[in-house]
Amino acid sequence: MADRKTESLHSSIGLLGISAGSLLLAVHFYSLPRASPLIPSTALGVLLLILSSLLAYAGIRRSVRDASLFLSLCLTISVFWCGYGVVFILGGQGVLNDTGDFRNALVPGLVTFTLALLIIAVVGFLCREVILAMIASAVSLASAHEVATHYSTAFGSSAVACNYMIVCLVGGYFGLGRILYFLTKEKIALPGTDLAAKRTHEPIQSTSGSVNHFAVTGLILNMLSASVFGCKLLGVTGKLFIGQVPWLWAAGIYQIGICILSYRAMDVLMATFFGFTSILKFAEGYSLLYLIWQPEEPSFPVPFLVVFSILFVVLALFLTLKSPVDGLYLLFYVAYCIALACRPKGFFEGGPQGMDVAIFVASALMTLIHLYNVKASAKIPTGKAAVKALLARSSFLKLREGADLHAPYLGYSKYADAEVLGYACSVLASFAITLTGNPQAPLATVVIPWVVVAGGILKLLGGSVAFARGKTLESSAFILYAVMWIIWGLARYGGLYGTTRSFHAAVGIIAFMLFNGFIVFCTLFLNVAWFFYSLTFLLIAISFLLDAIHALPAGYDVAATLIFGLVSFYCFLSALFNSVFEGSCLPMGRPIVQLSGVGGGMTKCLHLPARKASSVKRIADILKNGGTCGIPTDTVYVLVAACNRPDAVEKAHQSKRQAQDRPMSLWISSLKQLEPAKHLFSPILWDFMEAAWPSPISLVVPRGEWVDFLGMKDSAKYVGTPQSVAIRIPDCSVTTHLIDLVGPIVVTSANPTGEADTTHHNQVYAKLGNKVDAVLCDGPSPENIASTVVDCTKIDSGNIGFFRVGLIPKSQVLQILEQVQKKHTVVPNSGTCTSKGREEHLNHSQAVHNGVGTAASDAPSPGDGCKNQTRL
Repeated sequence: MADRKTESLHSSIGLLGISAGSLLLAVHFYSLPRASPLIPSTALGVLLLILSSLLAYAGIRRSVRDASLFLSLCLTISVFWCGYGVVFILGGQGVLNDTGDFRNALVPGLVTFTLALLIIAVVGFLCREVILAMIASAVSLASAHEVATHYSTAFGSSAVACNYMIVCLVGGYFGLGRILYFLTKEKIALPGTDLAAKRTHEPIQSTSGSVNHFAVTGLILNMLSASVFGCKLLGVTGKLFIGQVPWLWAAGIYQIGICILSYRAMDVLMATFFGFTSILKFAEGYSLLYLIWQPEEPSFPVPFLVVFSILFVVLALFLTLKSPVDGLYLLFYVAYCIALACRPKGFFEGGPQGMDVAIFVASALMTLIHLYNVKASAKIPTGKAAVKALLARSSFLKLREGADLHAPYLGYSKYADAEVLGYACSVLASFAITLTGNPQAPLATVVIPWVVVAGGILKLLGGSVAFARGKTLESSAFILYAVMWIIWGLARYGGLYGTTRSFHAAVGIIAFMLFNGFIVFCTLFLNVAWFFYSLTFLLIAISFLLDAIHALPAGYDVAATLIFGLVSFYCFLSALFNSVFEGSCLPMGRPIVQLSGVGGGMTKCLHLPARKASSVKRIADILKNGGTCGIPTDTVYVLVAACNRPDAVEKAHQSKRQAQDRPMSLWISSLKQLEPAKHLFSPILWDFMEAAWPSPISLVVPRGEWVDFLGMKDSAKYVGTPQSVAIRIPDCSVTTHLIDLVGPIVVTSANPTGEADTTHHNQVYAKLGNKVDAVLCDGPSPENIASTVVDCTKIDSGNIGFFRVGLIPKSQVLQILEQVQKKHTVVPNSGTCTSKGREEHLNHSQAVHNGVGTAASDAPSPGDGCKNQTRL
C-alpha cells in the first residue's frame, strides 16, 4: 500500500509538472503572433527552469516499477525545458539579437527532442503505456511543428499550441485523477486512472540494480550535444555561437547527474562512460564562448585528446565483455577524439562535426535498443549471452557476478565504486597541462574544461562516492586533488594572475603539499599503488609551485605529467580489472607498512547489508563454521560467536583483549530454546524472563544444569562465572533471526576492553581489525547506550539488584517485576523497608560478579535502614 501511494504521488507530480509547462508553452505560442506575448521570454524561461527541476525530482524519486519509461520521459522533458528555458532567458535579455539567432539557438535542441520523444512514444505504445506514449508523441509533434515554423511561414504557431494543449489536458487529467485516488484512499478513481487495476496486469520487475534505467537518458544527452555540431555541418543551422551553449551545458550537467545515478544502479562502466562524455559536453560549450575574449577560434591540445581516445578504447574493450553493442558504440567516441586531435580547431572543423552526425544516429539507435529491452519482454539481441558463454570457457578470466559484486570496503553503500573514474580523471588532467599556457593569451587554447571538469568536478564526485563506501583515505585524497586542480587550473590557465607571480599563491601550494605529505604517509598502510599515486602527485604540485615563483624549468611539466599520468593509468587499469573480473589480474599491491589490529593488509572482512536476508544467512554460515562477526542489535554493535563452537568463542574472547573478570554473555532468540530446561528455573524467574524479554534487559541468572541443554561444551568457561550467567533475548528482528539460524550465541561488546561502545558498523572493523571475520552493516546504532543488567541470582528470596543501568531505567524493570509478583507469593526476609522499599539499593561491596559489570555505586550503605537488594 505504501509503495502504491508513493508511486501515485510521484507520478502525479511528474504528470502535473508536464501539464503546467505545456500550458505555459501553449499560451506562449497562441500569443506569439501578437506584438507582445502574454508571457515575457525571461519569465517563461525562469518558469521552465523551475518545472524542469520538478520533473527531474519526480522522475528520480519515482518507484522503480515502470522507471524505464516514466523516468526517461520526465528526465528527457526536464533537460529539454532546462536548455529551452535558458535560451528564452538569453532572448529576453537581448543576447540573441534577431530571428536568425533565435532559430540557430533553438533548432538543434528541438530536433533532438523530436526524435528522442518519438522513440519514447513508440516504445510506450508497443509496451501498452498509452498515457506516457500520448504525452511523449504530443510533445514530439509540438517540437517538430516548432522547427517547421522557423523555416516556413506556412506553418503557424497555433499547431504547436494545439499539441501542447493536448499534453496539458491528458497529463492534467491523469495527474489529478491519481492525486484524487490517493487522497480518498482509493475510494474515488477517475476512469483510466485506477492504479490497482493496472498493477494486476503488469509483471513485477527486478530491483536488484542489474539494469541501468538511467542509461537511456544519458544516450539522449549524447544525441543533444552531437546535434548542435551536426546541424552546423548539414546546414540546418548557420553558425556556432553562444546561443547553443545552454543545450551543451544542460547536457553536461544532467550527464554528471546520470553518472551519479548510474553508480547508484551499480553500473561502473556506463557511469565512467557518462563521466567521460560530460567532460566533452562542457568543453564544447566552453569553446563556443570564445567570442567573449578573442575573435579567433581556439585551438586544442593534441596530447590530451590522444590520451582521451586511449581511455575510450580501454573502456570500450571492457564494456564489450558486458555488452558488445555498448562496446561498439563507444568506438564512435574513440573516432571522435581522434578526429579532434587531427584538426587544430577541434569542434569547429568538418571532421569532428561529421563524427557528431554519426554519434547522433548511433545514440538514437542505442536509445531505442536500451529502452525497448528494459521495458519489453522480447529483447533485441545485444550479444551479452555470447560473450558470457565465451568467457565461461576461460580459466584465466572470470566475470564478477552475484550479490556482492559491489560490496563496499567498510559498511553498506548504495553506490558502486567510482575509483575507475577518479584515476581516469587524474590521467586526463595531468596530460592537459602538458601544453604551456601563453600568459598573453591564456584562453587561446582549450585547457580549462579538461583540468577543471576532469581533474576537479568529476574527481570530487569520485571522492564523495569513495567516502560513502567507507574509503576515508581515498576520498580525502581525491577531494584534495580535485580542489588543487580546480584552483590551479583556473589560476594558471584562466589568466587570473596574468604575467605576474604571487608569493601568496606559492604559500597556498606549499600548504597543499603538506596535506599531500600526510596522505603519502597514510598510504604506506594502504597499498603500493596508492603510495606511488600520492607520491607522484607531489611532482605535479612542485610543477605548480615552480610556476608560481616563475622558476619552472623547461620540460619539467612534461616529465611530471608522464610519471603521474602513467601511475594513474596503471591504477585505472587495475581498478577496471578488479571491478570486472574476479581475482587480482593487476594488483594494487600490499601495504608497505603493515600493523596488526589496525585493519591493514589485503584480507578484508566481509561487510554485508543487514536489510538483506541473504546477508544474514551468510553471517549465519560464517558463525556455524567457527567465525566471529560484528552484528547490530537493539542497542550497540556486539561481537558474537556460536556457543557450540569453542574455538570461535575463544577467538572472540582473545580478539578484544577481554578482561578475565568480565566473561561473555549468552543470547537466545526465544524462551523456546530454554523450554527443555524450564524445570531447572524457578517459576518466578521464568515468568520474569517471559515478561522482560525481548528487550535491552540482560538478566544474570544462577548457573546450573540448564547450560548443558544449549550445547556449549568447552565454551562454557568463557561465558558467565562459576555462579551466574548473563542471558538476554534482544529486541532486534535481524539479531533474533540470526540466532534462529545459528542457535544460541555468545556475545561481547565489539570493542577492546576499556574503550567506548561501538555505535556504527564502520567502527567494528576500525577497532578490531582483521580479527573479525564479517560485519553485518546497519548504519548507526538505534541507541548509544548498552543494555540494563539485572541481578536475578536471589530473585527467589525476593531480592534483585542492578549491575548496570542502561537503556531501560530501574523504574521500568521494577514495574515488570511488580506485575510478575502478583502471580507469586514470596516470603520476605528479616528486616523491612519503607513504602519505597521496592527501590533498589546495592553497593560495590555486596556486588555479585556476573561477567557484565559491577554493581551500581549510587546506593546508600546498609546502615541506612534498608537492605541493598530490592524487596518483594
